[in-house]
Amino acid sequence: MFDKSVYVSRRKRLIEKMSSGLILILGNGEAPANYTDNTYKFRQDSSFLYFFGLNLPGFAGVLDVDSGKEYIFGNDVDMDDIIWMGPQPTVKDMAAGVGVADTAPFTKLADCLKEAIAAGRKIHFLPPYRYRNRIILEDLLGIHHSLVKSYASLELVKAVISLRSVKEPCEIDEINRACNIGYEMHVTAMRHAQPGVKEQYIAGLIEGIAASYGSMVSFPVILSQNGETLHNHDHSKILTEGRMMLTDAGAESVMNYCSDFTRTVPVGGKFNQRQKEIYNIVLACNNKAMEIARPGVTYQYVHLEACKVLAQGLKDLGMMKGDVNEAVAAGAHALFMPHGLGHMMGLDVHDMEDLGQIYVGYDEVTRPINQFGASSLRMGRMLQPGFVITDEPGCYFIPALIDQWRAQGMHKDYLVYDKIEAYKDFGGIRLEDDILITENGCECMGDRRAPITVEEVENTMQM
Repeated sequence: MFDKSVYVSRRKRLIEKMSSGLILILGNGEAPANYTDNTYKFRQDSSFLYFFGLNLPGFAGVLDVDSGKEYIFGNDVDMDDIIWMGPQPTVKDMAAGVGVADTAPFTKLADCLKEAIAAGRKIHFLPPYRYRNRIILEDLLGIHHSLVKSYASLELVKAVISLRSVKEPCEIDEINRACNIGYEMHVTAMRHAQPGVKEQYIAGLIEGIAASYGSMVSFPVILSQNGETLHNHDHSKILTEGRMMLTDAGAESVMNYCSDFTRTVPVGGKFNQRQKEIYNIVLACNNKAMEIARPGVTYQYVHLEACKVLAQGLKDLGMMKGDVNEAVAAGAHALFMPHGLGHMMGLDVHDMEDLGQIYVGYDEVTRPINQFGASSLRMGRMLQPGFVITDEPGCYFIPALIDQWRAQGMHKDYLVYDKIEAYKDFGGIRLEDDILITENGCECMGDRRAPITVEEVENTMQM
């Protein structure tokens, strides 16, 4: 955990942002994999971690906005627990470690909330994403589990997002730790991307690297020589000479802060000319985003400027035509990049998106663009110092999408389909870094940027 003062300050600032009532923040419970005692690796709720710091199942935190009182509800272990798990600290001791004086058994949470409801007080809670917590909220508040999410407090959602968006120095240190693990994961993947190697073997290696640091992967590994499928979790293929392997993977630090990188490398260690040409266009998009991302600029603007670099590069290769600005405004480039430039990073790999992506990535001034490709931009709002976001442009040749657009005559003023047709066997490239917005610009997270230029990648793969 961080120092006690970190959690005390966070809760104080949260209370100051709220009008009145009680704030309820549920922690997560264990999730059985196939029977009760065989559970998935425990992952605490990120907002509970942020405000209360206790990384164990079965807790809830309550903040009284009007009185300023703070409570942690949870059960002490019994002898059966001690036999199987060893001695454990008491709830009171753990709560004191994060600056909370008042504790009670979890069963007392219902009494606390019923008393507040009887007094006509508002109960603020965050939208639940686990079904177990929906059931708990139904029991506590009398709201049917199918409706619980719609009763979540927008006031609390916006207050939590405002606090968690700007990363504190201790959080930046943790994200850097996760990025350093991610660096090792990706360099290892590069060095094993040889013909005849099964994708699953490499995916397993890099998952093991995260585990070896007492950590876990920040999301299921994406690793495939069929990189045109954006989130390809199928690792069943054997790597083949002439293909490229796309690896999108990251780690969580032991404090649960995340990294998220993507690299695309030539199987066998050498790019051919066609691969190199497309790769350098995507790299130019990535570098353009880092060049212009800074406070006072929207990430939507950064996304569109990176898309113009992509369109210009493809125009130079004869696959696009016409005015580049007009082509991007029309969305023609989205044939090749049908996703956004990036998303928030932090305690979640898509930070806070359980609270509502529209509130995390946009505000009253910057709204989503209702257009294929651009509508998938998860982070568009004005950048501020302390934001951590991903920079992940890509270029993909998706045969089914190419066929559909060609049959429909989509953007024929900007797309040269006869030329594009020859690339339907190409696959896809994505290059992703995690960047910190600073006072004057941005910088890559982690001690070292994972190899990214053609020369760096080829040299790394020969080691």
